Amino acid sequence: MLEAIGLSPAESRLYATLVENPRSSAAELAPLCGVSTLLAARTLAAFARRGLASRLPGRRARYVAVAPDIAIRPLLTRQEEDLHRVRTAIHELTTSFHLASRYATHPAEQVEVVTGTDNIISRAYALQDSAQTMFRNIDKPPYVMRDHGDNVERERRMLKSGIDYRSVYDLESLAVPGKLRLVQDSMARGEKVRVVADAAAKMWIADDALALIPIRNGAYAIDAAFILHQSALLDALIALFEREWSRGFPLRAAPASASAPAVAEPDEPTRELLALLAGGLTDEAIARALGLGLRTVQRRIHAVMRDLNAITRFQAGLAARERGWL
Repeated sequence: MLEAIGLSPAESRLYATLVENPRSSAAELAPLCGVSTLLAARTLAAFARRGLASRLPGRRARYVAVAPDIAIRPLLTRQEEDLHRVRTAIHELTTSFHLASRYATHPAEQVEVVTGTDNIISRAYALQDSAQTMFRNIDKPPYVMRDHGDNVERERRMLKSGIDYRSVYDLESLAVPGKLRLVQDSMARGEKVRVVADAAAKMWIADDALALIPIRNGAYAIDAAFILHQSALLDALIALFEREWSRGFPLRAAPASASAPAVAEPDEPTRELLALLAGGLTDEAIARALGLGLRTVQRRIHAVMRDLNAITRFQAGLAARERGWL
């Protein structure tokens, strides 16, 4: 737990164990920490030199921990000073980079091509981590990441840090099993979400500074990606995202109570009605297809939307897909 201030995992365990077991010797602490007596003795002696512990009088070396708020604060201060120097160096290097970039006007220097799945994932994560105030995302299949767990955790950290995280989800992406629940969980944490049918392009944009667009080879495989730096091309990509955002439908969050009553499995006429709704047919066209009156069809649509807790026909289609009714 103290690795962040420069202690090794073994040192961290020894210090914590010494706090809980004052007046202990190296031989007594070693088995509790899973290290050798020799390593424990050397570490305790180093603690005494660094002000983390005090050796008690006596022939046999016994130690007590110095109070953590006194012992650790100087280490924390030094760590903060080191981080401040790193941030200052990054700022100076970034300034120099942008000054030098003024003279780099060739279009090839505004676009990178990254190949290979691992390289694409690495650059995608780096792009997310670079976001300072805003992250834009258009999500649609296919996916280059085999396991979305790392990306979910990264997104949660970004939301917790206050980054404005906006996502446009293609309807096809929400048909992936479990995806809608992940999106609704992110919405509860602060993600802003819109849903569209047939999104224009898959993309990630960090602030107004950097973007990644996967390149699809054929119908399914993603084996390369464009990295766009600040340029007119990046500006056009941002404008495309904003257009997709403006035409998207808001997605309702999951119900606050996990004990909400379950919706009964639909009968065959209701499934047929949902399929026609998902196909984008008008009420009049559905009535003709089912051989029913317009008012009857409208009543049935209203009842289905009420049961699915949907405020639009689009949301009713999403909810039906999530339940496996379509």
